[in-house]
Amino acid sequence: MSTTNHRHVISALVQNVPGVLAHISGMLASRGFNIDSLAVGETENPHLSRMTFVVVGDNRVLEQVGKQLEKIVTVVRVLDISSHDFVERDLLLMRVKAPAGNTRSEIRELVDIFRGKIVDVGPDEIMVEISGRENKVQAFIERMRPYGITELVRTGRIAMIRSASITDMAPADAASRAAS
Repeated sequence: MSTTNHRHVISALVQNVPGVLAHISGMLASRGFNIDSLAVGETENPHLSRMTFVVVGDNRVLEQVGKQLEKIVTVVRVLDISSHDFVERDLLLMRVKAPAGNTRSEIRELVDIFRGKIVDVGPDEIMVEISGRENKVQAFIERMRPYGITELVRTGRIAMIRSASITDMAPADAASRAAS
């Protein structure tokens, strides 16, 4: 087993019932696992939610997190997404100082280069939406700092395994376990 620390993206398919998030995050915290990123949302099945975690650690940490999650009754399936070919995204909303004139034009150009969107315009600020891989979002933040970021909000990471890589998935099994 490797002792090198890596960022592991873990997906947990869970029953969509009150208290699951608190139970799982509390269990991970009580065992000393730090969650770098967490996103939770409904799936195509309204009885199931998907929790996507990013944890940093070696393979032993990954194995322990997986074992702890699998012990929880409301957890239907746990998958190490980062061990497959996958797509991941973060979402950022940022308010940045942008007085009319050259500064606003420079910011608009950077937003275009990063394939973002201006979603709100005020007299002296604009709000920008950017989505993409973590390094793209971080690079955009660094480019905006000199202009004056007044507020910034980020989601947790979301991720899916690419279609060609899905070999061990059994959606029918997950749905039947959630219904029981």
